[in-house]
Amino acid sequence: MNISFELVARDQAAIDKQLAFIREQLPFVSAINIPDLLRFPIRSWDVAPQIPAREYRFIPHFRAIDFDLRSTRLQDIIARHGLREVLLVSGDPPPDMSFKIYDTRVLDLIARIRQDCPGVKIYAGFDSYRSSVRDEIQYMNDKLAAGADALFSQPFFDMRLLEIYGEHISGERVYWGVSPVVTEQSQRYWETMNNVVFPADFRPDYDWNIAFAGRVVDYCRRTGANLYFMPIRINLEKYFSGVRQAIDA
Repeated sequence: MNISFELVARDQAAIDKQLAFIREQLPFVSAINIPDLLRFPIRSWDVAPQIPAREYRFIPHFRAIDFDLRSTRLQDIIARHGLREVLLVSGDPPPDMSFKIYDTRVLDLIARIRQDCPGVKIYAGFDSYRSSVRDEIQYMNDKLAAGADALFSQPFFDMRLLEIYGEHISGERVYWGVSPVVTEQSQRYWETMNNVVFPADFRPDYDWNIAFAGRVVDYCRRTGANLYFMPIRINLEKYFSGVRQAIDA
């Protein structure tokens, strides 16, 4: 079981703080994945020099709509930073029109990078709350057929739904997402913006979310799968002290 930490590069201070916490408190983390969020000035790949390659695998996210298939800009970034792993996603519309975007489908970008960068491990994303289960599973398979090596899920909050998807992909080809939701405001955000349906027993508190993370850890151990943590505006020490007990058990 490999475990990744999703580090949000809001600014240099945030990067330094999160890296220090990972080094000091999370010895089980073997990879760091960085989303590319246009509302922040630091792009995902720019963090590469700060991630010690001997300690962690580095997985920056790239938004397909930011790249023109007629250019080799992404290939140049991969070569310049010596990237060995990338996560390719479709990408949400930019916050304003100062960002140029293209009609690039993520399936086409996956196929192009697989052709041009055969030694690079390609991850793609999937979202169990985006559409029907059947449609999303087909989209997952399309990404793997296009050349993706493995998948990162959007966070799950219901083991029943996770296990349904787990029946359709082998464990070593997936990172299951876990994101603690510890306030009612955060719960409303996930429901409104991401169409999440929380299970009836869900509680937006640390105890429920730590227990859920433990269940995902157990599932990954049984199936040979991987997971990543997406901690957003939480007390890292409070959450991961409980999670570490589950991992060390």
